[in-house]
Amino acid sequence: MRNPADEEFIRTKDEEYEEDSTDDSEDDEEETTEKWRKHYSSRQRILLVGEGDFSFSVSLARTFGSARNMVATSLDPLEKIQEKYGKGMRNVMELEEMGCLVLFGVDAKQMSQHFFLKTQRFNRIVYNFPHVGFLYPEDSCCQIQMNKTLVKEFLKNAKALLRKDDGEIHITHKEGDPYNKWNLEKKAEKIGLSLNEIVPFRKGDYPGYDNKRAQGCNADAPFHLGDCSTYKFRPSTHSV
Repeated sequence: MRNPADEEFIRTKDEEYEEDSTDDSEDDEEETTEKWRKHYSSRQRILLVGEGDFSFSVSLARTFGSARNMVATSLDPLEKIQEKYGKGMRNVMELEEMGCLVLFGVDAKQMSQHFFLKTQRFNRIVYNFPHVGFLYPEDSCCQIQMNKTLVKEFLKNAKALLRKDDGEIHITHKEGDPYNKWNLEKKAEKIGLSLNEIVPFRKGDYPGYDNKRAQGCNADAPFHLGDCSTYKFRPSTHSV
């Protein structure tokens, strides 16, 4: 299996992806049924950020019957995916076979400068449970501040990659203390994004999705979800 982290390989995939995108637009005109999984459609161009074992991406792809409308990314290199997750490589291979472009080593805080992503625009940009990792106790000021910075920089970069007409940024987030101290709405407002809607997140709505701790010796284990919501942001009408 060729390593998609290799820049030359990704550029080749870039050309293929552009061709597929053209084909997709023609195919969409012929299709009579648009396939949905909750907020996500087979006709949207979707960027998934900070994927763990890529099971969320796979859940969408299986619903759509194709993943040609999706780009799935991880901060981890390919070797780490194989090391950390029991089903990680299997999921990556399934996504690629279904036409998804899978990118590794993509930092959510800098992704608008990524040599491929900066040329693209998306209808939906999705980041489930953003977190910097457990460097301090979850309710400590340092940990909260680092997570707030991650969210702010992600939103700033995601805004640059949105389609102007109907683009939305989705952050799925745990509710309650200390997560409410991340101030998602205020962070978004400061960079020209408005909260469009908050909807409950239920893991069961995405068959096959496994939320992962992604850190330490228990990286492949799930973390407790509790009450969670998906926050949907759009560019403010007054923003440039």
